[in-house]
Amino acid sequence: MVKVKFLGHAAFLIEGSKKILIDPFLTGNPQAAVKPEEVEADLILVTHAHGDHIGDAVEIAKRTGAKIVAMYDIANYISEQAEGVEVIGMNYGPTEIDGVGIVQVPAWHSSSDGKYGIGNPCGYIVKLDGKTIYHAGDTFVFLDMGLFAELYGPIDLALLPIGGHFTMGPREAA
Repeated sequence: MVKVKFLGHAAFLIEGSKKILIDPFLTGNPQAAVKPEEVEADLILVTHAHGDHIGDAVEIAKRTGAKIVAMYDIANYISEQAEGVEVIGMNYGPTEIDGVGIVQVPAWHSSSDGKYGIGNPCGYIVKLDGKTIYHAGDTFVFLDMGLFAELYGPIDLALLPIGGHFTMGPREAA
């Protein structure tokens, strides 16, 4: 059985045979359902370099031994701050890490540390225990999203950002 728990903002925990944490912005997040020290993870997926997505990734990885997965340039950026943490860089496309199918897919957004652009934003399609979950990252709607389902689906659950200023609004998400 695969369970998905919303942790606030863009943070989700996918639990099955592995625990996959996505965009763990918990410290300083008024919506956070847990504190960083309360989360266990095997893999941490980061969608882009904004602080409200990288969040507590390094702290949680150091404590749990989780591997951090991110776009190649962002992975290099995180590695500079994460001595002793395994950081895996990717580019768009599929891979398998520790028995978890991961497809890194595009997202239409920006990606920076607040000063410099770092890498491209992305979303993830996660295949775990017979379930397929799409976390779009911060993005606006775009036609390729339909192709993701054709290539990697069926998608059992889509986690979409709905804010209407930096991401799609309700109309686009529907």
